[in-house]
Amino acid sequence: MLLGEYMKQLLQGKRAKDIMRREAVTVEATSSVSEAVRAMNERGVGACVIVSAIQDALGIFTERDLMGRVVVRGLNPVTTKIIDVMTPNLVCAQAADDAWELLTTMVEANFRHLPVMDGRRLIGIVSMKEFCKHLVKGETTGHL
Repeated sequence: MLLGEYMKQLLQGKRAKDIMRREAVTVEATSSVSEAVRAMNERGVGACVIVSAIQDALGIFTERDLMGRVVVRGLNPVTTKIIDVMTPNLVCAQAADDAWELLTTMVEANFRHLPVMDGRRLIGIVSMKEFCKHLVKGETTGHL
């Protein structure tokens, strides 16, 4: 059996809500990069979802964004607003989305993190790290 087929079998019947990390780190659009990075560091995560004042998801900010849009450009993280350096046009998963299809999408689009929604409400975030944890857990226990 090929590795991809085996991984697909391990994820069979799993949904985004089964893989995601609960309580995604959120940061309001008016926050600074420094505030966003502090929140990410405190929670030990590599991404945060940028939200409006009414908690609508507007974009995502990741470690890659920090390096490529802040550090490389020499921007000051204390004065730079997160909305100016986040990844806009947010791609999200829905809670009931098939885990294998989600993993495939993430690999093809080169995403490491994907917010998970229940309708329009943010309920978590799925990451490559979370997928790896589930696949290793399934491999060592014989099931997920």
